[in-house]
Amino acid sequence: MRVPRRTLAKALVVAFVVNLVVMGAGAALAYEEAPPIPDRIVGPDGETIATGDDVQAGKAAFQRDGLMNHGSILGNGAYFGPDYTADALELKTDAMRDYYAEERYGDAYGDLPEAERAAVDSLVKSDLDDGSPGDGVIEYSPAEAYAHEQVRGEYVERYHEGSDTRGVPVDMIDSEEDARRFADFALWTAWFSHTDRPGADHSYTNDWPPAPAAGNTPGASAMTWSVIAMVLLVAGAGVGIWLYSSIDLPEPSAEGVDVPHPEDIDLLPSQSAALWFVPVAALLFLVQTLLGGLLAHYYIERHAFFGIETIPGLGVDVLQVLPFAMAKTWHIDLGILWIATLWLGAGLFLPPLLTGYEPDNQARYVKGLLVTLVVVVAGGLTGVWLGAHGYFDGQLWWILGNEGLEYLEVGKLWQVGLLAGFLAWAGFAARGLKPLLDREEPYGLAHMILYAGGSIALLFTAGFMFTPQTNIAVTEFWRWWVVHMWVEGAFEFFIVAVVAMTLVSMNLLRRRSAEKAVLLEALLVMGSGVIGVSHHYWWIGMPDVWVPIGSVFSTLELVPLVFILFEAINEYRALVGSGESFPYTLPFMFIIASGVWNFVGAGVLGFFINLPLINYYEHGTYLTVGHAHAAMFGAFGFLAIGMATYVLRFTVSNWSGRRLRWAFWLWNIGLALMVFVSVLPVGFVQLEVSFTQGYDAARSLAFYNRPLIQSLFWARLPGDTLIILGTALFTYDVAAKLTARRVADDPDTVSTTGGIRAFLNDDD
Repeated sequence: MRVPRRTLAKALVVAFVVNLVVMGAGAALAYEEAPPIPDRIVGPDGETIATGDDVQAGKAAFQRDGLMNHGSILGNGAYFGPDYTADALELKTDAMRDYYAEERYGDAYGDLPEAERAAVDSLVKSDLDDGSPGDGVIEYSPAEAYAHEQVRGEYVERYHEGSDTRGVPVDMIDSEEDARRFADFALWTAWFSHTDRPGADHSYTNDWPPAPAAGNTPGASAMTWSVIAMVLLVAGAGVGIWLYSSIDLPEPSAEGVDVPHPEDIDLLPSQSAALWFVPVAALLFLVQTLLGGLLAHYYIERHAFFGIETIPGLGVDVLQVLPFAMAKTWHIDLGILWIATLWLGAGLFLPPLLTGYEPDNQARYVKGLLVTLVVVVAGGLTGVWLGAHGYFDGQLWWILGNEGLEYLEVGKLWQVGLLAGFLAWAGFAARGLKPLLDREEPYGLAHMILYAGGSIALLFTAGFMFTPQTNIAVTEFWRWWVVHMWVEGAFEFFIVAVVAMTLVSMNLLRRRSAEKAVLLEALLVMGSGVIGVSHHYWWIGMPDVWVPIGSVFSTLELVPLVFILFEAINEYRALVGSGESFPYTLPFMFIIASGVWNFVGAGVLGFFINLPLINYYEHGTYLTVGHAHAAMFGAFGFLAIGMATYVLRFTVSNWSGRRLRWAFWLWNIGLALMVFVSVLPVGFVQLEVSFTQGYDAARSLAFYNRPLIQSLFWARLPGDTLIILGTALFTYDVAAKLTARRVADDPDTVSTTGGIRAFLNDDD
């Protein structure tokens, strides 16, 4: 059947409004149903053990000192250290057992007969079940009060005094008092993980983390909705395939098409300026991969690098200068930044390629945006280091320094700079696309590019909805708006829009066909990916309603990714049929690889770990690491590199793609080795331990030090090495190509009637 573009556009608007209503209602629920921060935590005699201010001060220390990129809270964060919620719960449970064993039987818990241990276990569970706050006060039993102090002492020893065996530098938390407050914060999250939500038969976190000793086991809803999700996957895939096959979407085809050679296309000044985004991104990419290699090795030597404990010639402790948390922060931020840099550069390069139009002073604005980006990147990364090392007083630590939330580490000022950069990019892209925007419908291809880019900026504003004093459950609600909705919503939208425009510019797809394909896939992404964020709300203290919603929509997220894979296959067929003279083979290879890795990483691995029953045990394990690397680098990274290659293809004379082909295969083979030989096997073993022994055991130092796990960590070395070599080769190749770049043409002499521009002007 033939569905007009206008109909698809209307359906897309309806889907957007529905998403907005659902997530808006979810935001209201987040504030209403978040676990309460008590006014006071009191002991059996009424003495105050901790206050709500202490808990909030502990959250601030957790963010300021980068603890989320050392370990995790509520399963969210880094996997090098423990999950602080599970760790605090386990330490609390163990200390309570010791208290009751000594009080009742005068002996250590481990030395008690089985029957007496069972009696102690029953007492501990009874205490933990009786924890509902009354009038803002949590009343501890004597055992809980004792356990609270024990956990405080442990956290002071670990995170203030330092621990080489755990990879924790001295003064990671500046003061003993702040370390005690951090323990208060972690213990509060442990409290609401085992305390029943009022009116429910499970805790605020749906009884997560798995901790049998504390009474935390998966509820029936996790099993029920996992089964429903599997049924919906089959049904959703069937409906989606019927819809996709029923709508007339011509496949990309190079048959009978005159593909213009890059050197026959005029190069405008703004395009020459946009080229410089590529070397900046290449340098960021290289540093990111080097840091990734260091992070992987830290799992083997937690305080050294291949035996080197101090920096030669300086006598400075490696762990003090660049601990795991700092390297992880920079690694994540650089990953986002180099991909965004290439997307921004490509987004400014494409408009004049398609229109032949050069707005006044466009090249100057493009250069200004690049300079601004470099300043924000340098300032943000420097601020993170200074903030984590205590160089900012008062509120400046989270404004100029390290906000300390995974993927949103840089201070608020630098986040404002990034948001301003996104908005400026949208304005500059709109200037370049003006001839198309003036002529086409609001659902045309140029408009879709701006909508996709604008949605990235719009979702980023969710990161400004909280402060260090905000309840951690509400903070996580908004943080996942940015992180997940970027990945499963805005980025996917941007991918299909940019790929469609690129295929049009290659003369492999007519513009109207491309517009229809983008609208359909954007509709599928919008219909599943945005609300699909709710699977991140199952275990963080959000209402129960997110379990069924998250199960349904997380399952359906796989459907549009299958279609993107279909598109990649169709594009590959067009490439094969185009013959050896096709000049865009290399960027096309990256586009195809992006579609494949998107399906594998975001689709297959993402669907597997998002089944509620699996996610209950898997949440925050190395299975998530495999999913994240395959999806982020494999899907978004390869697309960004493909766009960079496309830009280079037009701007460089005497083209040679030999080094880039080598880099392509080094990256693909390296990523496959890293994910399938090392990361996923670790994750599967972790999953088993979480199921049989509890979540804290799966994230413990003892688990990581197992001989099998250490061998699997070493098995990551070949894959990481290939990725680093590929990136180094790419960086070198970009530098070499800059010496042979073409000179920009005079905009007044450029023709808008030939090559790509003539094809784009065809509205048939």
